[in-house]
Amino acid sequence: MIVLHQQQIEGFREKIFDFYRTNRRSFPWRETTDRYAVMVSEIMLQQTQADRVAEKFRVWMERFPDTETLALSSLRDVLALWSGLGYNSRGQRLQLSARLIMERFDGIVPSTPDQLKSLPGIGEYTSRSIPVFADNLDVAAVDTNIRRIIMHEFTLPEDTRKAAIQVAAEQLLPHGRSREWHNALMDYGSLALTSRRSGIRPISRQSKFQGSKRWYRGRLIRELVQREGIFLEEIEEKYRSCPWDMGEIIADLVREGLVEEQGGTMLKIREK
Repeated sequence: MIVLHQQQIEGFREKIFDFYRTNRRSFPWRETTDRYAVMVSEIMLQQTQADRVAEKFRVWMERFPDTETLALSSLRDVLALWSGLGYNSRGQRLQLSARLIMERFDGIVPSTPDQLKSLPGIGEYTSRSIPVFADNLDVAAVDTNIRRIIMHEFTLPEDTRKAAIQVAAEQLLPHGRSREWHNALMDYGSLALTSRRSGIRPISRQSKFQGSKRWYRGRLIRELVQREGIFLEEIEEKYRSCPWDMGEIIADLVREGLVEEQGGTMLKIREK
């Protein structure tokens, strides 16, 4: 277990806030405390760089300004707007979350980590980050950036257990300033203490995208969004050079609820 002395804690807080005062980044989701908007941004930011998310977030909020609008929209419209962010299933799960929020929480995004974790696509980190940024909740949300900062600043070995880092993060949290603190840590990790500069590797790395199974999945989804449907024979012919089993890719997309087969001959975006 990691126990930090008060002098260490105060010195670290001062260092992070000093950096933040002169290097604070500006993003549209930082200008709102609306819990739905924060949820959208946090799902978009999963495995996608903030600069890529910024414009897409603005467009999304214009098209789907609240939980009800998103819940009632077609999956085709959701995936069309999500295009470019990667991992289309995130957009699908965000819409599923909106529908569950309408059913279970009267259209209001829940405010507690336990309730948020009951929604698809929301895990331990996101269940904490949403109330941190929306409600200034005094909980520590640890992502790969914050993990790296804590490990580097307090000279922890790379095999330090996740639970131990969480305990350290809770000790370092300045109560009453949770939103500002997490934004400051994000900026410090992105601008100053990057993975390359620290030498600390992320827990998982993304493999090369182009030519990957994920790349072919995304390409097929983009085509389906633009058309009413595609015959399976056409898909087989068009993706003949694909090194992956397209039948398996299609089966995965059907199982995940992103697409559906029609009459055993055509593939289309799932209607509901």
